Amino acid sequence: MKKSKISSNNLLLLITIVLFFVMYLAGCGVYAGKGFTKVQNFMNILINNAGLICVTAGMTCVMLTGGIDISVGSLIAMDCMILAVGIERWHWSSPVLMLFILAIGIVFGFVQGFCIAYLDIQPFIVTMAGLFFARGMTAVICKEQVSIVSDKIFTALSNFKIQFPFGGAVNKKGVLVLPYIRITVIVALIVVVAIYLMLKYTKFGRSIYAIGGNQQSATLMGLDVKKTKLKTYMLSSFLTSIGGICFCLNTMAGTTTQATGLEMDAISSAVIGGTLLTGGVGNIIGSLFGVLINGTISALVKANGKLISSWANIVTAILLCFFIILQSIFAKIKESKK
Repeated sequence: MKKSKISSNNLLLLITIVLFFVMYLAGCGVYAGKGFTKVQNFMNILINNAGLICVTAGMTCVMLTGGIDISVGSLIAMDCMILAVGIERWHWSSPVLMLFILAIGIVFGFVQGFCIAYLDIQPFIVTMAGLFFARGMTAVICKEQVSIVSDKIFTALSNFKIQFPFGGAVNKKGVLVLPYIRITVIVALIVVVAIYLMLKYTKFGRSIYAIGGNQQSATLMGLDVKKTKLKTYMLSSFLTSIGGICFCLNTMAGTTTQATGLEMDAISSAVIGGTLLTGGVGNIIGSLFGVLINGTISALVKANGKLISSWANIVTAILLCFFIILQSIFAKIKESKK
């Protein structure tokens, strides 16, 4: 039975990885003339989705416990607005503000986690309340768009590039342009590695899987289910705040409509990456490839030039249904072998 479970998990991950490479190689073949084959095109997918990678890492942990967190997009909007208003109007230093944002993430996650774990309220209801609160607070802080222009440290972090000595392309002016990534990508990859190691090698990570697999059995094993759930939601909101900082470094602004629907992008990326909605099955590597698939879909639609952006949502919806059906099939196979 254990062997069957492992092969099912690996098969879901393999399908996700293969799908990403097939989609990207297809894009290289069809849109080679529009720069899709350039190394920088792939780097841009990472840059544009660095914040989403951090959010999806936290969402994956929550979903592994059998929970959900739909407040992440609104929390990012609030984080960005606090950063923008804090820098431009409150005249706080950006390092202090970034620490403040991370503290807000921890407190926000604690409140939600406490309501879910200790008051036994449904995660959807609690995080929906968090969604409305954070989005409302964003408008209370400021109703206008605020651009970040005055802080030298934050601007330097936003503009900082890490260039690669290979994969360059000659532009229209005949100048060799080397591919680069931004510091947000480094942060996102560090988050992925940290969560991967946490889930695989720590007691906390194993507890997350155990609770999502069977909460009653986890309790009988002596695991503190409530404390683990609380920590998981705190981790999710903390990673979301990291993602919010990355998001703000990309946009250099705060608006009331920022990151609208980002929670659905994170959930769909986790599901496409092989994380079961019922919990207990999934991994961060699959979720990373889920984000890359969503990013590739958007890049393909943009490269086409004739399709509206809504087609990216349609394709994502189709893939989401496909992976949910696959998960259902694997779950039925697993049940039949018990």
